[in-house]
Amino acid sequence: MLLPLERIDHPVAAPGSLQGRVVLVTGASGGLGRATALACARVGATVVLAGRKVRALEAVYDEIEALGGPQAAIYPVDLEGAGPGDHDDIVDAVRLQCGRLDGLVHAAAHFDGLRTIDQTKPLDWLRAQQVGLNAPVLLTRACLPLLREAADAAVVFVFDDPARVGKAYWGSYGVSKFGLAGFASVLHDEQANGPLRVHGLLPAPMRTTLRRMAYFGEDATTRPTPDRTGAAVAFLLGAQAHSLRGKTLDLRTAQAS
Repeated sequence: MLLPLERIDHPVAAPGSLQGRVVLVTGASGGLGRATALACARVGATVVLAGRKVRALEAVYDEIEALGGPQAAIYPVDLEGAGPGDHDDIVDAVRLQCGRLDGLVHAAAHFDGLRTIDQTKPLDWLRAQQVGLNAPVLLTRACLPLLREAADAAVVFVFDDPARVGKAYWGSYGVSKFGLAGFASVLHDEQANGPLRVHGLLPAPMRTTLRRMAYFGEDATTRPTPDRTGAAVAFLLGAQAHSLRGKTLDLRTAQAS
């Protein structure tokens, strides 16, 4: 983990801490993406929901609408097939519809099971790299000019435990997470003197689809929902997280596997 680790007990964004801010969340219909979008909306953010499943995005949109805060926006995108022009289009749409961008959260992930390298088909390898590494790099690059227009902006990268995903069978997913950590470290070093903060987030095991695919024999009810992690992302996006600039917020516990 290249960004140094930092632990905080139950980080929660203060009420109204994201008021007036616009946050773009990828993978917004997934477990962590949904929890992040809702947590950001609860503290006042206008959330742009990016993902490939329109109906699922609409369901999250409806949940945000029920909270009574700022109206969310939906941007359907398949990160697996998105090229540089598609990422530029996302930024153009955010600028047109929202006029600003204060936060970017990379919650999208692609994991299709544990297997050895020689069992991994080349296209499956490339697919995981595209969603897990290339898309965050290209989207972040496209968003940089708009993010730097804000007085205080943040990018949050979601990592995975390197002690686990650096071992056998984690394949392209594990490699993409190591690459993402390297990119976050480079980006932080380049942006250290500007208004853009770079944060990493290392979640504890959560009750998500990805977790079930990797640990299919585990009782999922023993793991917490992603809500706590989503709340931590909202915390990182606010001004209260300035002391964590260039660091990875570590939410793991000693008992987590």
